[in-house]
Amino acid sequence: MLIIRREEPDDAEAVARVHVHGWQAGYAGIMPDEVLRRLNPAAWAQRRRDVGTADPDHPFTTLLAESDGVVTGFVTFGPYRNDQDRDDLDPAYGEILGMYLEPAWWGTGTGRALFAAARTGLAERGWTEYRLWVLADNARARRFYERAGLSADGVESTYPVPLAAGRDPVRLRELRYAARLDG
Repeated sequence: MLIIRREEPDDAEAVARVHVHGWQAGYAGIMPDEVLRRLNPAAWAQRRRDVGTADPDHPFTTLLAESDGVVTGFVTFGPYRNDQDRDDLDPAYGEILGMYLEPAWWGTGTGRALFAAARTGLAERGWTEYRLWVLADNARARRFYERAGLSADGVESTYPVPLAAGRDPVRLRELRYAARLDG
């Protein structure tokens, strides 16, 4: 049975595992292999703890999908980040910052359930419009968001992916998607 619940401090390792596996499968062929190979769930879990993502006073909320006690996905949402800067928030819009599933859970309805819960959470916090960023080459995610009623609004950015040995980062094109919550 699928349960959607709020992240708790003890969930950091499980969320980081899902995040890393989601990146490795979802961004294969989009991000350099060397970047995907070096992802470290323990480091990502520590970063979650350091940032306090499970703190109820944190401006962003993370909801987890759990099946039989195992975290299978998550979604994070909150106020819109101007220039994707967590320190420069625009309270006029909501944003879904990220949604990742264990690849084995793709196509099971888990993503739709998490996305619906995030939309409900955004609406409960008073937003009528929301946005999200997606890599332009991530066709699977773009199809998902388009089926959910979002569309690219013409704003683009680049996502710098750091490489080892001081090499210049790879810059991946991102598209901003937007939709109304009351429609």
